[in-house]
Amino acid sequence: MLYIYNTLSRKKEKFVPLHAPNVGMYVCGPTVYGDPHLGHARPAITFDILFRYLQHLGYKVRYVRNITDVGHMESDADEGEDKIAKKARLEQLEPMEIVQYYTLRYHKAMELLNVLPPSIEPHASGHIMEQIEFVEKILDAGYAYESDGSVYFDVEKYNKDHHYGVLSGRNIDELLETTRDLDGQSEKRRSVDFALWKKASPEHIMRWKAPWSVGFPGWHLECSAMGTKYLGEEFDIHGGGMDLMFPHHECEIAQNQAGLGKSSVKYWMHNNMITIGGQKMGKSLGNFITLEEFFTGNHRLLTKAFSPMTIRFFILQAQYRSTVDFSSEALEASEKGLERLMEGYARLQNLKASEKSSVEVGGLREKCEEAMNDDLNTPIVISHLFESLRAINLVHDGKETISQADLEELRSVFKIFVEDILGLQTAETASEGIEAYRKAVDLLLNIRLEAKKNKDWATSDKIRDELTSYGFEIKDTKDGFEWRV
Repeated sequence: MLYIYNTLSRKKEKFVPLHAPNVGMYVCGPTVYGDPHLGHARPAITFDILFRYLQHLGYKVRYVRNITDVGHMESDADEGEDKIAKKARLEQLEPMEIVQYYTLRYHKAMELLNVLPPSIEPHASGHIMEQIEFVEKILDAGYAYESDGSVYFDVEKYNKDHHYGVLSGRNIDELLETTRDLDGQSEKRRSVDFALWKKASPEHIMRWKAPWSVGFPGWHLECSAMGTKYLGEEFDIHGGGMDLMFPHHECEIAQNQAGLGKSSVKYWMHNNMITIGGQKMGKSLGNFITLEEFFTGNHRLLTKAFSPMTIRFFILQAQYRSTVDFSSEALEASEKGLERLMEGYARLQNLKASEKSSVEVGGLREKCEEAMNDDLNTPIVISHLFESLRAINLVHDGKETISQADLEELRSVFKIFVEDILGLQTAETASEGIEAYRKAVDLLLNIRLEAKKNKDWATSDKIRDELTSYGFEIKDTKDGFEWRV
């Protein structure tokens, strides 16, 4: 039975879907105004693991991950320029050109990280009518007010009937004491009130007609509107980074309760933050590294380029609720660990079965499932897989034996947890037509073996040298050969 940590209750809870075997999952996706970076990678990988594991358990998952392409202001202060509109103005492009360019780059990065695409990927700009209708519901319920063409959520009134701060643990009195004075403060009744709809200034590019003004939706509204549109007024899981817990997700809870009369989400899940060298990632600190820079090594903090699978493996070596600290040295260690795991996995495919086993390989499936059921504890899964490498290597070296039944079970477990759930790939498994690819290489190496038997050294050397020039490493063994890219 799967247990997940519910941020709302602050404890691990048994996962019981509202409408099993169907599961509704909504995850906050990127704001597409810049190149994808580590802050995009961690939640994407975290909830990709959840998506994969729920499917492994037999659930039919509708996974919704949004694209924020409008209305995401510089802060929750309801001031400043829309980030996408700002980028468009600086580069003299249409906002949707910016959106399209960076959305494609985000998708490419996710593909390289082997993150599965969601079931639905709605854009905020494509759901303006739904957001306007949601504002009207909140106004009708009496938890919002119009002010000079803008609409604000009345946090103080809501807090009298419900609890604003139920997710983050904050209370309204603390917020009133710590919230700074804001530009446009006169529009609001209280400084903690947040925008549901903003009247556009003359220079604002992205704008739509609404009953209150020509303007644009507030930051938090899109997720309430799109989550409930595609998953219903009540659904199972809402995820995102811990930095979104307040104010974004807190405001979502208030919006849904006010507009729908119910709390829409059963389980709230948040991955922890990423640091670099112990510091929070930020452009002003000079430690902001995009995924492309990791893949090319083109950054002063990196000693070399790191493959997408190394980034994925590194993230999975920490439980999703713990902090991940990136450094070039740590990534190099992770790279070696991944190489060792994947070499062992490849070696497993070539083991020969004996009549009986002299190694103990039982219980691996159960131990890995137990770790995954304990709030997706991927580092424990990885440790169990590494423990099994010892048995694989002993059999490979001829020091121990393994039965056909045990060999098939071990191959099955590694396939499920290495590839299907952890989503780890070697360079060759990431290619299309993998079986044909492997068979073609094996065919060439078998021809080489035949040439060696016939003492046709010219053909044997030619095949070896050509494959080596293409990046293959070939090792002759007593049973034939091994190869890797």
